[in-house]
Amino acid sequence: MAPPTSAELGQLMDTVIDEVRGREIRVGDHWLVDFASCNYLGFDLDPEIQAAIPPAVAKWGTHPSWSRMLGSPALYPQIEERLADLLGAPDALVLPTVTLIHMAVVPVLAGQGTVMYEHNAHRTIYDACQYARGLGATAHRFRAGDLARLAELLRAAPPGAPRLVCVDGVNSMTGNPPDLAAYARLCGEYGALLYVDDAHGFGVLGERRPDETSPYGARGNAVVRWSGESYDGIVLVGGFSKAYSSLLAFIAVPTAVKEHLKVAAPPYLYSGPSPTASLATVLAGFDVNDARGDRLRGRLYALTARVLDRVRALGLATPNTSGTPIVELPLADGRDLADVAAELWRRGVYVTLAAYPLVSRADVGLRVQLTAAHTDADVDRLLAALDALAARGDLRAAGPGAPRQARPSPRS
Repeated sequence: MAPPTSAELGQLMDTVIDEVRGREIRVGDHWLVDFASCNYLGFDLDPEIQAAIPPAVAKWGTHPSWSRMLGSPALYPQIEERLADLLGAPDALVLPTVTLIHMAVVPVLAGQGTVMYEHNAHRTIYDACQYARGLGATAHRFRAGDLARLAELLRAAPPGAPRLVCVDGVNSMTGNPPDLAAYARLCGEYGALLYVDDAHGFGVLGERRPDETSPYGARGNAVVRWSGESYDGIVLVGGFSKAYSSLLAFIAVPTAVKEHLKVAAPPYLYSGPSPTASLATVLAGFDVNDARGDRLRGRLYALTARVLDRVRALGLATPNTSGTPIVELPLADGRDLADVAAELWRRGVYVTLAAYPLVSRADVGLRVQLTAAHTDADVDRLLAALDALAARGDLRAAGPGAPRQARPSPRS
């Protein structure tokens, strides 16, 4: 069977959006609640962050005209200093996107050695590893969480050459973080560098402490701190385009590695920089995160818990066992994604469609993303839609051995 076209999937795919009003969007004359947004903290709608743009543009212009190697507005070192402090990392380098960082940095770190990557890691990780292979590295894939297989690959890797292990932080489809401590121990045992893409975890997960507002932790300083790990032997990559709603990305590394990347990573010389507005909203986002980020994460957790509780009550399958705001719902066998999309459109619910061949046939379904800017009424509409889809038999039922969501209570 041929994969469906965007036209067959209806208005939920390749959509032109005419207006945004909170977490509602207008397509033509039809309003829907947006559950495809990755603006997890709602910073895209925050007036304080929006107000930071005009003064920065008036001072710096709309866009810096230099590559970073030629010159960086003072906004850049300000961001890198505040970011390193937030992450608890030795240093940080910011570039426009996570994709650019992967394609530039993975080949540099892998060199002529061995790079190993999870089978379900983000496509940008896969592409970067294939590029590294084209430049002389040996590339191997292993199933996520299969530490025994990873140990075999690490033992077989030639001694004296780089060994790089690439994994997701919070996975963009399952919503689950890895057992980072186990990965770090294994990589340390074999002298490998652990490369973590936490584009979806930065701003959501953070360090654990007694006053945290949810099991997401505090401060939103990403999966390394949430896991209680240090940056010894770990390279963290993340983006501001999700929780911080700004076009910018980063890599957290020791200062010596940062200085090496400035001459070895092509985007530092050849890529245009992020717009001034993005730099301004990142800096303003740090302030809002400090002032009320944990309250927003508590709100985000509560909304997500409502959805996951209903998913469990309906007996539906989802790979999300962590409680993060990414809820994937696979279709039942034989159900039509285009038909499901039409029903969601009719009910005014906008989600991310996971269609073949963008995902495997077994993973075809829909993905719901919660944000702190959603209202309880927004979630009510989503739950009513899930009730209807479950009653129609559109969504896959959880099997008898399906994993349960592990949702520890907030610490008191």
